[in-house]
Amino acid sequence: MATGSTSSAIAGRDLLGPSVPRITPLALFGLGRARRVFERNVVVYRRGWIFLVSGFFEPFFYLVSIGLGLSKLVGAVHVGGHAFPYTVFVAPGLLAASAMNGAIFDCTFKIFFQLKIMKVYDSMLSTPLGPRDVAAGELLWAITRGGLYCGVFICVMAAFGYVGTPWIVLCFPAALCVGFAFAGVAMAGTSYMRSWQDFDFVFLAALPLFLFSATFYPLSVYPGWLQVVVRCTPLYQAVTLLRGLDLGLFTWSLLGHLAYLLAMGVAGMAVTSRRLARLVLP
Repeated sequence: MATGSTSSAIAGRDLLGPSVPRITPLALFGLGRARRVFERNVVVYRRGWIFLVSGFFEPFFYLVSIGLGLSKLVGAVHVGGHAFPYTVFVAPGLLAASAMNGAIFDCTFKIFFQLKIMKVYDSMLSTPLGPRDVAAGELLWAITRGGLYCGVFICVMAAFGYVGTPWIVLCFPAALCVGFAFAGVAMAGTSYMRSWQDFDFVFLAALPLFLFSATFYPLSVYPGWLQVVVRCTPLYQAVTLLRGLDLGLFTWSLLGHLAYLLAMGVAGMAVTSRRLARLVLP
């Protein structure tokens, strides 16, 4: 009798799944099995919350250093026929760079460790989860984590008075798109890495993207041939998109920048799904 009651209780818990709504936001229920991967990351970071919280200090140090340092040496910057304080010009660019860095490092070191060292994905793919579910779940977690940091970054911008216009509110969803783009590509690239030494290529790619993205000065200061190269880089697309939204400089080109980033993320996710299937599935 006791055994029957226990079985009924277990069955009831399986049907109702009380742990799922407690851990996973209700908005994720339309994501199929990918939400299980997201839920795993939530559970893991509930115990390692210090690593999550530490990322909130980056926006503060970035913006304080610009506000107390470079802004005293640089005057107004002219963009789209309007003059803006240097801090207002740089802040959305740093927001884009922060979204890029968060997505890249969350989808490289962690993904490599789980794929090559801990063999987490081998275990996941032995369940009903498929490669696309794993890729989508990890990508969703990276976007969520990046969204937390970007939200804090925008709040710090507003607190310091580094906001161009009230259209800054549009920078949050745009920053999520930036995170989606770089997370997808970072995951795809990680699937080709063979050892920890390959991460040197990550830094080798991220640093030039940051330095040549028109974050700290307008594109017009570059030589003509270099302007063409910079325009093709993904971080420039992100910086221009967020800066245009923050400063209220709405042009049709912003849709082009957005399309570039979305296509980048979709392509990265597709490659990641195929690579996981090739590396892990028998």
